[in-house]
Amino acid sequence: MQNKNTENKKDYIYGKNAVTEALLNAPQRINKIIISKSAINDNKINEIINLAKKNSIVFQFLPKEHFSQYAEVSNQGIVAFVSPIAYCDFYDFLTKKKNGYSRVIILDGIEDPHNLGAIIRTSACAGFDALIIPSRRNAQVNSTVEKTSAGAVNHIPIIQVNSLSNAIDKLKDNDYWIIAADAHGKDNYFDINYTDMNFALIMGGEETGVSQNNLKKSDFVVKIPMLRNFNSLNVSNAACAIIYESLRQDIFHMRKNKN
Repeated sequence: MQNKNTENKKDYIYGKNAVTEALLNAPQRINKIIISKSAINDNKINEIINLAKKNSIVFQFLPKEHFSQYAEVSNQGIVAFVSPIAYCDFYDFLTKKKNGYSRVIILDGIEDPHNLGAIIRTSACAGFDALIIPSRRNAQVNSTVEKTSAGAVNHIPIIQVNSLSNAIDKLKDNDYWIIAADAHGKDNYFDINYTDMNFALIMGGEETGVSQNNLKKSDFVVKIPMLRNFNSLNVSNAACAIIYESLRQDIFHMRKNKN
C-alpha cells in the first residue's frame, strides 16, 4: 500500500462518475484505484472494478478510515491516482481541419475550479471544439475540476496558453470572430447571430470580468439582461446561457435549411 507521502494528492480524481468517465475515455491516465471496503456491494463500484480489470488497472480495497485524508472532498469511497491531464497545443488545434464552423471558449481569469469544471462540462455537452485558459491567474485542471466536470475534461481539448492576448490575435488571423461577455455589453447575447461563422467566446473572472485589453480586441461585447437590481449571474451559469443560445441557433438554422 502506498503511504500518504507517496500518494500525490495533486494528481487524483474522486467520485464514481469521474472515475467511470476516466476509465471509459482515458484509461491510460489511471495509475491505480483505491476503493473503500464499505463500498464493495455498490453496483456502480462493481462496474468500476470490471472496467479496471478490463484495462489491467491495479485497484485496492482499503479500510474506510484511509479515506479520511480525502475528507475535504465528496469521494464516495473511491479515489483514482492519475497522470495529469495533457493540455492540447494551441497551434496544433488551429492546423487541424474541422467539419463546419469552429466554436471555442476562452476563460479570462476564472479562479474557482468549480466554475472551470462546470464550464468545461457545458462546453463539451454543447459540442464546442476547445477551451482555452491562461497558464497564470486562472484555475487549472485539478481533481476538483475533474469531479465538477463529471469527466468532461476527457471529451474536449483544453488548451493552456501563456498569453490570451496573443491567442486572440491568432484566432482572429484564422477567421474567428471574438465575442466577449460583459455586464456593460452593447448587445444582448441572444441578439447576436452565431451561425455560419467561427467564433471564440470570452468569459471573464468572477470578480474582474474580461480584461480591458481583451474587450478591445472583441468584435462583439454581449450582456445577459438582468430584470432585477442584481449585478450578474455566476460565470458558469452565464457561459451556459450563451453557449446554449449559440447551439439553439445552430439547430434552428439546420432545420430551416432542411425544409
